[in-house]
Amino acid sequence: MAAQFGRRLRRGATTTAVAAVAVAALSASQGPGAVLASDGGGGDQRTAGSVPSDDSAATGNSPYYTDLPPLVTPNKPGASTNLPITGSAESGIPASVLAAYKKAQQSIASSDAACRLPWQLLAAIGKVESGQARGGRVDANGTTFSPILGPVLNGQGFAMIKDTDNGAYDGDSTHDRAVGPMQFIPSTWATWGQDGNDDGRKDPNNIYDAALAAGHYLCAGSRDLALAADLDRAVLSYNHSNEYLRTVRSWFDYYKRGTHEVPDGTGVVPPPLDGGSDPSPNPGTSPSPTAPAKPDPKPSKPGGGSTDPKPPTPTPPTTQPPKPSQTLAGMENAGTGGLTATAGDAFAERIKVRAKNSLGGPLAKVSVTFTIAGDTDARFEGGKSAVTLTTGSDGTVTAPVLQAGEATGKFTVRAIATGRSLPAVVYTATVTARQADAIARTDDKELTAAPGAEFADAVEVKATYKGAIASGVAVTATMITDGDTPAENDKGPYFKDADGNTVRTLTELKTGADGTLLLPKIYADDTAGTYKLRLTTEGGATVVIELTVEAPAA
Repeated sequence: MAAQFGRRLRRGATTTAVAAVAVAALSASQGPGAVLASDGGGGDQRTAGSVPSDDSAATGNSPYYTDLPPLVTPNKPGASTNLPITGSAESGIPASVLAAYKKAQQSIASSDAACRLPWQLLAAIGKVESGQARGGRVDANGTTFSPILGPVLNGQGFAMIKDTDNGAYDGDSTHDRAVGPMQFIPSTWATWGQDGNDDGRKDPNNIYDAALAAGHYLCAGSRDLALAADLDRAVLSYNHSNEYLRTVRSWFDYYKRGTHEVPDGTGVVPPPLDGGSDPSPNPGTSPSPTAPAKPDPKPSKPGGGSTDPKPPTPTPPTTQPPKPSQTLAGMENAGTGGLTATAGDAFAERIKVRAKNSLGGPLAKVSVTFTIAGDTDARFEGGKSAVTLTTGSDGTVTAPVLQAGEATGKFTVRAIATGRSLPAVVYTATVTARQADAIARTDDKELTAAPGAEFADAVEVKATYKGAIASGVAVTATMITDGDTPAENDKGPYFKDADGNTVRTLTELKTGADGTLLLPKIYADDTAGTYKLRLTTEGGATVVIELTVEAPAA
């Protein structure tokens, strides 16, 4: 008996009688019955405990697929749990999806071994929430070809959850919707989101990211999922429904008895949940209505058999191709010029990107994520390294002001269509060192010292740029020789390094917040004469200061 698709559970819409009948059917057929902690079993099977409040559920208690596993299990009870090579369609898990579950188990085994997370639990939840990412319709990176969205949680048959992400993940700026193959609501993803495929992003529509996030969520609170009570608590925290728990438990037991890998995109594709996104190959389309089947005019045989030995072939729903004007074809630079700023300053140019449809025209309401990458401390306004915004009616969206940090050099900013497998628009930005176009002493005292003594007066300078204070500017101080091509002097005044050694060039000096720089003490050797100290700033400003070494007058 294969599982029947089409049955759905809405919040409060399914009675416990349905679940009881399902479990009884499983038991009668020696199928993988769902042994719950609350069933009173022995050993570690304690009561599941209190259920968290509705607003803390990972899915927001959104609808899920209530189909149960086939009554014919992959292996008989007690048989080996090694994966068979082939099996029923229901026991097959798409390759990338299965790999994501196993990778999540390995990752959490390294970071939280006490949780003892089994990948089959992730598979059970993934089956119930999205039919294993719609039968494994994911790209090479594990990202779904189109976002998987649950119904709008507007309180009309479902929970009421107002928007928490400005539509960044679910495209709805009024209410939230569960997103991705593990069906996280945006507010939960903001807390638990993970980067499971190491691409620098946390994408709820990526099966590797979503599976790892689900694993961390299930392991929260020092749970040990090898204990039935803790496993029940974990599943109930995902969706607060005893029927949900029984359904997940049924698939969990089913997958523990054996499953097999199938190619991506060849798994069982469930129909969309009422009010959810359409899982057809063409995102954005909807099934066309079909005429109801005409009744069979022939009388039925006694016992319910039809006079026609062949059952009628159902007519598959047809789909309309998406309109070119509504299909996202790519993204492009919307006129952003060169991105250069001095350390600590804001970039004058702002990054702007345009979303295009299949006709080359602008496409509105496209979620775009801007991410700063590279060895830099530059950030968007507000200290963020990534922001998600939505294109306007002209198809464009502008990133927040980009603020340079103190690290100089180049870095990149990537703009991608959130949750889509489209090429990113990459911008290169450069942070240059702070500069000064003028530097001068703050006083005009004569600087003299006796041979072998130190100069009594300190040397202080101030740097400016276009008349304004130049703070944080790099300055180099060098004792130089006379002549048209000065070089470092090997005699006369000198500085001392941290070990007390004689040095005549100092680097890594910087002006303070007020643009001033006070040099370290200067010492004189035994050679009398007039010498020169040259100070040069980043930006080319220079000042030469005279130092005199002479014996005091008798």
